[in-house]
Amino acid sequence: MAEQTAAQHELATLIVESLNLDSVSADQIDPDASLFGGDLGLDSIDALEIALAVSKRYGFQLRSDNPENRKIFTSLRTLSEHIEQHRPV
Repeated sequence: MAEQTAAQHELATLIVESLNLDSVSADQIDPDASLFGGDLGLDSIDALEIALAVSKRYGFQLRSDNPENRKIFTSLRTLSEHIEQHRPV
């Protein structure tokens, strides 16, 4: 498993807390593992919860009509990179 960056760990913690994932700790989320259909078993409702938590924490919207969403939500790494590129300074 790849090591998480500080930003990835912060995001992993947000995901675990916002989805109430009792069986997973933030440290256990592989930055390159698939967020959906993988070990975490996340679904489209979870994606909405993550998007809401991200907008509250980072101050910008992950839009449901964004054609890049499948790529953005691929893994912890891709989601974290997207947030870092788009969050307000």
